[in-house]
Amino acid sequence: MNSLTSLKEKISKMPDAPGVYLMKDASGKVIYVGKAKSLKKRLSSYLSRDLSTKTLAMMSKVCDIEYRLTPTESLALLLEVNLIHEYKPKYNVSLRDDKSFPMVKITNEDYPRVCIARKKEKDGSRYFGPYTDAKLLREALKIIRKFFPYRSCKELPKEACIYYRIGLSPAPCIGKIEKKAYAKTIENIALILEGATDSLIKKLTREMEAKAKEEKFEEAARIRDQIVALTAIGKQRETFSSNELEDLQGLLKLKRLPSRIEAFDISNIYGKEATGSMVSFYRGWPDKDNYRKFRIKTVEGIDDYQMLREVVQRRYSRVIAEKLPLPDLILIDGGKSHLLAAAEQIKALGLNIPLASIAKERENIYIQKRKYPIKLNQDTPALNLIRRVRDEAHRFAVSYHHILRRKKIIGK
Repeated sequence: MNSLTSLKEKISKMPDAPGVYLMKDASGKVIYVGKAKSLKKRLSSYLSRDLSTKTLAMMSKVCDIEYRLTPTESLALLLEVNLIHEYKPKYNVSLRDDKSFPMVKITNEDYPRVCIARKKEKDGSRYFGPYTDAKLLREALKIIRKFFPYRSCKELPKEACIYYRIGLSPAPCIGKIEKKAYAKTIENIALILEGATDSLIKKLTREMEAKAKEEKFEEAARIRDQIVALTAIGKQRETFSSNELEDLQGLLKLKRLPSRIEAFDISNIYGKEATGSMVSFYRGWPDKDNYRKFRIKTVEGIDDYQMLREVVQRRYSRVIAEKLPLPDLILIDGGKSHLLAAAEQIKALGLNIPLASIAKERENIYIQKRKYPIKLNQDTPALNLIRRVRDEAHRFAVSYHHILRRKKIIGK
C-alpha cells in the first residue's frame, strides 16, 4: 500500500467494531498505534483535511494499516498499550513518556492490591501502562476482576467487605484464600495486562485438566469459566475470520476450510537483488513464526515466473523433506500466468494443493481449471481476506528486498 487512494480503499473495508490499528511506513515499520470504538470511523477521520500539523506529517509516511479486533473499547485500551511498548512507534512518544496518564499498580505485599495509580513509586510495586483513558481502564479492570477476583482495599480489614459478598474479592482478610493461590491469581492478571492471553489460556487449561484428574471438580469448573472468559476476548476477531474463511472456501470450491494459507510474492528492480517472500496465515491471521524469505539464486535478469518457480520449488521441496504439514491453499500475487507457473512447479513435486492468484490492478481472482477470472464485489469477505494476505506477502518481500539493497550500497 503506497498511495492515498490505496489507504482510502483499505479504510473503507475496515469493520465498524472496536479494536486497535497499527499504521506502518513504506518499510513495514509500525509508526503509530491507536485504539477505536469503531475502527472504520476512527480511521476515516485521518482522511480529513482538518488535521494537526503532527498528524499530517505522520499520515504522509503511512503506507499500510493493520488492525486487531477486540470485544470492547476498554479491552482495546489494554491491547493498545501492550503494542506501543512492543513496537515503540515514533508517533506515540507522548504516551510512552507522559507520567500523568493512569497506570495499573500491583502492590508488593503478601496479598497484593490491584489499583489505579498516577505515578510510579519506588516501593517494589509492579506498574502496567500508562493508559490514555482512566474511564476505559476502570471498565477493563472490572471485566478482569469478574473472573479473577482481587483485593482492592488499602488496608486489610478485620471483616470481609462487600466485594467478597458479590464475588469480586477472595477475602484474604479473613483467610478465605491461601497466599500461594492468591499469588497465582495476581500472576494471571499480570499476564492479561501484558497481553499474553494465549499463554494464559494454555496455562489454565493444564491446571484445569490436573484438577479434573484429582477429582477437584469445583476448582476445575472455576478455571474453565476463566478460560471461557479469556477466549471471549478474542471471540469477535475469530468470528470475523471464520466468516471470511467460509466465504473463501465456497468461492474457490475447496474441499476443506483454508485454515492455513501460504502466500508468495516476488520483489526486484530490473532483476537486481531479487527476493521472494512467503507469508503464512492461520485461521485468517498472520503466523509470523512461519514466514520465510528467499534470495533468488538461479534466475538472471527480469523473469518473475522463473523466480516464482524457484521459490515455490525450494519451499515445498523442504516441506516434503522435513515432512511438514501442507497448507490448505497457496495464494500467488499475480495474474493467470503467475498462477500457472506456480501450479506447474507444485505438480512437478507430486503435490496436490489448491492454488489461487490475485491480479494487482482489478483484483480479479484466478484459479486452476477456470478460463475466466472471478470478479468479486469490493465488500466480499473472501476478497478482504485475500487482500490482507496479498498485502502482507508484498510488504514482507519489499522489506527484505530493501534490506539487501541497503547492504549492497552501504555494506550493512
